[in-house]
Amino acid sequence: MSFATDVKNEISDLRLSKSENIAELSAFIRNNGHISKDSILLYTENMMIAKRVYAIVKNIYGIHSLMTTKQNVAFNKNNVYYIEIKEKIDFILKDLSVNDEKGNLLDSPKDYIVDSEEEMKAYIRGAFLSKGSINDPKTSQYHLEFLFDKKYESVFVQRLLNNFGLNSKILLRDTKYMVYLKEAEKIADFLKLIKAYKSVLYYEDVRVLREQKNITNRLNNCEQANTEKVIATCNNQLKDIDDIERIIGLDILDDKVKLVAEYRRKYPESSLVELSEIISLETQTPITKSGLNHRFRKIKEIADRLRKNEEKE
Repeated sequence: MSFATDVKNEISDLRLSKSENIAELSAFIRNNGHISKDSILLYTENMMIAKRVYAIVKNIYGIHSLMTTKQNVAFNKNNVYYIEIKEKIDFILKDLSVNDEKGNLLDSPKDYIVDSEEEMKAYIRGAFLSKGSINDPKTSQYHLEFLFDKKYESVFVQRLLNNFGLNSKILLRDTKYMVYLKEAEKIADFLKLIKAYKSVLYYEDVRVLREQKNITNRLNNCEQANTEKVIATCNNQLKDIDDIERIIGLDILDDKVKLVAEYRRKYPESSLVELSEIISLETQTPITKSGLNHRFRKIKEIADRLRKNEEKE
């Protein structure tokens, strides 16, 4: 079972007020209804959603819809649940602000459908039940979307979402309009908004673990990069020391610089900080990382000069 299905199952079990149920049903029928003169035909692959829609229609309008089940052999072979409403069709469509008084389809529902924040949330919930999907936070990216057939519906739902600060965007995908969220925190806020509280807890737990893992990986990468940098620096210093000894001998170096060269050979993989601590401890003469670095610069200058002269010869 997918995370999107878990979310839809959870919100399908909510108990809401009559006005919220009307807003939710309005969104569902507007986006998932096949309307004819004789019936309103709704369908879904989710049995929980089918039962919810059936119950809302029964409770609000006193109608026992016809519910049937068929196997979807064309695609993933899941069952498809059909709810057919054959009574009070005109009244229901007008009451849910799907059609106007003349029976024409409205581009967007009238204000009374989404007159309060709770009714706005309910409409969003109905749109998600019919046209929404959400990635499991365990996957490679955070993504939530609604895929609408009509542009005006996508604009309407985007406006509702952004009334709650969710920063949703619209993208044309083939012939459909996708309203989507990409920000992890906004998706978590969306789940709270539609009252999918169990899903919020799961989502946040996985998100925190995933981000902690990413932080650990970044730290490990940083540590690896630092280690490689230290090794490269040590190798360059050893080469400078070897070249000085080969060309003219280490006795050319003053005592302090020669001491550093000897300790670098003795501890070839130590960082400057580690080497400064070792020298300070063993010689009882404190030396800082900065002082050590200064002496290695002198070694490099001498090695560069000797190599340059050797090339000329």
